[in-house]
This record gives sequence, structure tokens and C-alpha cells, in this order.
Amino acid sequence: MFLHMRAAGKDFCDIIEQNRHRFISGVAHSFTGCAEDRDQLLKFDNLFIGINGCSLKTVENLQVLAGIPLERMMIETDAPYCEIRSTHAGAHYIKSVWSSKKKEKYDPGCTVKNRNEPCFVRQVLEVVAGQRGIEDVGSLAKTLYANTCRVFFPHDLDTMAGVVLGDDCNI
Repeated sequence: MFLHMRAAGKDFCDIIEQNRHRFISGVAHSFTGCAEDRDQLLKFDNLFIGINGCSLKTVENLQVLAGIPLERMMIETDAPYCEIRSTHAGAHYIKSVWSSKKKEKYDPGCTVKNRNEPCFVRQVLEVVAGQRGIEDVGSLAKTLYANTCRVFFPHDLDTMAGVVLGDDCNI
């Protein structure tokens, strides 16, 4: 399950607690909560925290991000929304950029200006890595991908992770 939680930490966690037996796992999607919200979510062992551009706007957001264990994190874009803007606190960690054009001048070799694109998940990965001081972005990507498999492909985890990550991957 993909679940939104906006300014409703206690209510959200109460509802999850009452219904946790009804789902195997889920993601608190596009998380923008405070440290207390994060800590409440982490009490649910079957709930992951989804990070995207909206999660990386402020210094406080980055501090909250630092407290999410990597094995409980997912990265996402929420395209076409929630892109990382140059004014976001984590923007200075971004290394990957793509040419863009206004939608009226569409070019299949470019992204659409001011629209979040699926490829921008790489930028979210770079901000997470930079904020945590992780130099091996590939290893971080493998860990986060394995988390995705745990939630969305729990019965095929060994197969999915082995094929995509390589059998020699130690996550």
C-alpha cells in the first residue's frame, strides 16, 4: 500500500495500528513529517518511508532523513510532481542533470521543463547519498531497490534481487 500522511502523524499511526493486520507492508509515500512522525512510523516493522523531492526541501527535512534507517527507506519521484528545485536544502548534492525544454517544444531527447520525470529518482538518490556521506551511490541504490522488492515483490525477492542486482550483491 502507498499511503499519504500530511500533518496527521498521530491519526495516521492510530489508523495503521488498528489495521496493520490487514496488509503485509506499505510505504508512507512522499514523507514530509518531523522527527517524531518518522519515529512513530519506524515502530511499524512493515512500513517503509518514501522520500522524494518534497521530502528534501528544508534543512529540517534533511535532518529527519538522516534518522531513517536505509533498510526502511524507499526513494520515489511522485512524477510529475515533487521535483527537487534549486531552492531545496538538498539540491547542492545533485550531480545528474538532463536537458529540458518547455512542453510546447517537446523533444524526446529532453525532459519537460518544470515537470518531474521518472529519471529524476537518480537525483533523490544523490541527495540521500550526499546527506549521509555515502560515496558508493550504486551500493545505496541496490539497498533501496531491495527494499522496493521487499514491499512489492515479497514472494519473488530472491529472484528479483538476484536477477537485477546480481547474485554477488551483498545487501
